[in-house]
Amino acid sequence: MTPKNTICLWFDKEAHEAARFYAATFPDSKVTAVHEAPGDYPSGKKGDVLTVEFTVVGIPCLGLNGGPAIKHNEAFSFQIATDNQEETDRYWNAIVGNGGKESECGWCKDRWGLSWQITPRALTDALAAGGSEATRAFNAMMTMSKIDVAAIEAARRG
Repeated sequence: MTPKNTICLWFDKEAHEAARFYAATFPDSKVTAVHEAPGDYPSGKKGDVLTVEFTVVGIPCLGLNGGPAIKHNEAFSFQIATDNQEETDRYWNAIVGNGGKESECGWCKDRWGLSWQITPRALTDALAAGGSEATRAFNAMMTMSKIDVAAIEAARRG
């Protein structure tokens, strides 16, 4: 059954490679279908992979190999909630260590330019608490690239 809503992500020519990486990295993620172009198109030829259906942590996605004209940017990101530092490190290191780039405040980009927020629940819980706890956690987060759970928890406690 086709989902009612699917996120479409534009890639140059590596949608299948990206989808396989996401499926291997995140739970409840898989490549479900690969479709070849039935004819030539502006950035490809008949028989090239045109679209890839996949899920990322249960979210249905479609990778479109549309060519180099459109680039990913921070206007769209996947936010992955993590339960502890080990899980945070695993996802962060998988993305950054596979040709990605670190950014700030828990953000990083994969090698295809797609943005990810690797966000420990300790951070979202601290921010949701409001007041001085949230302020201290927020100020600590603003100094980080990858989120340090112990530092967030210490800041929250004051």
